[in-house]
Amino acid sequence: MKTTELIKRSQLIVEAASGSVSAKIASSCVAAGKDCLIMSVGGLIGKESIFNRAEKSGVRVFIPSGAISGIDGLKSAMVGRVDSVTLTTRKPPKGLAGAPYVKENNIDLSAIKSETVIFEGTAAEAVKAFPQNVNVSAVLSLAGIGAARTRVRIVTSPEYTANIHEIEITGESGSIKTRTENRPSKTNPKTSALAAYSAIATLEAVASSVRIGT
Repeated sequence: MKTTELIKRSQLIVEAASGSVSAKIASSCVAAGKDCLIMSVGGLIGKESIFNRAEKSGVRVFIPSGAISGIDGLKSAMVGRVDSVTLTTRKPPKGLAGAPYVKENNIDLSAIKSETVIFEGTAAEAVKAFPQNVNVSAVLSLAGIGAARTRVRIVTSPEYTANIHEIEITGESGSIKTRTENRPSKTNPKTSALAAYSAIATLEAVASSVRIGT
C-alpha cells in the first residue's frame, strides 16, 4: 500500500522512519488533514513551513521531547526573551558509528581513548552531521530560538556507558540547566530508551483529557 493511501486510511500517523523522509510524511499528513507524531525531528529543520500549513488546516503535529528534559522550561522561558540555548551531548563511540560527519572527516572512533569533543556547531549543522544521534537538538531548536542560534557540542569517550544530554538556557527569566543520563536502547545504541518512552507518553497525552505540565 502506498504511503499516501495509508495516511488517508489512518486517524493518527506515527513517523519512525528517518529524517530523510519525516518532512515528506508530515507534509502528506497535513495535506490529507491527518494528525501526526514525528520522531525523526531533525528532518523538519528548515522545513518549518509545514507547521504553518498545519495551523491553517487544523492538523495537529506532535513532537515528543525525546531523550531530554527541560523542554517545558524552555517553552515557558520563550514567553519572554531567551538569549542562548546550548546542548552538550555525550555518547560512547559506538553510538556515533556510521554518522555522516564521522565518515566525511575520517574519524576513527576506535582510536579515541579519552574524552574527546568531535563536533561543535549549530543545531542546523548537527542534524545534518549526525541525523540519527542528535534529534534532541532539533526538538530544542523548534521549542526555542531556532536551529541557527542553538549551539551543539558532541563529546565521546570509551568510558561513557550512557547517552548524556546537558542543556543550558539563559534569558530574561534566568537560567536553566538540565542533565539527562539515558541508557541506550537495547535494539539501537544510537538512541536512548527514553526517546521511545517519550513517544508513548505523548500518545497517552493525546488520548487524555487531563494535561499536566507546560
